[in-house]
Amino acid sequence: MFDTRELGRRPGALKRLSRSIAAPVNLGIEVIGVPADATVELDLRLESVMEGVLVTGTARAPLTGECVRCLEPLERELEVDFQEMYSYPDADAWGREADSDDDVEEEDRLFLEEDLLDLEPVLRDAVVLALPLQPVCREDCPGLCSECGARLADEPDHHHDAVDMRWAALQGLAGTIRDGEKDDMGGAEAGVDEKQEK
Repeated sequence: MFDTRELGRRPGALKRLSRSIAAPVNLGIEVIGVPADATVELDLRLESVMEGVLVTGTARAPLTGECVRCLEPLERELEVDFQEMYSYPDADAWGREADSDDDVEEEDRLFLEEDLLDLEPVLRDAVVLALPLQPVCREDCPGLCSECGARLADEPDHHHDAVDMRWAALQGLAGTIRDGEKDDMGGAEAGVDEKQEK
């Protein structure tokens, strides 16, 4: 919660803040996010306007996660900008008239509560939307071997002499044909020898 009382309600009044806060719980997605014990650095600009307080800010936080291709742990730094309007509770009627032409949903609006603003939902939205959906340790990460799970970046020449199961029956047939050809060649050679003897 941030106190806006010092800002006052005079439009145009401005206040700048820099704060270090503990990261909210579960700030991230399944594969990457801000660690629970991390600190989020905030640079904020609070500006008083007719209908409330306009908050513009930048958040910086460490990220930890794992590469979606090779499952190696990775660490990143995230910097994200955000802006949000917090309306005065008594400006609700004014806001409805001003937004009568817009399709602004009531639940999408944020309100000051006793001159305090709760930045967590805005911070959460900004951070989560800025996260990579499929983080990788490097752009050309080759991932894991689909057969044995070996990390291909560690073994660039890694391969298996595996047979596609769809072709396994044909490979067996190819082996019997090769054996048959040898037998035929043996018979042909014997026939040639017989002719030479005559």
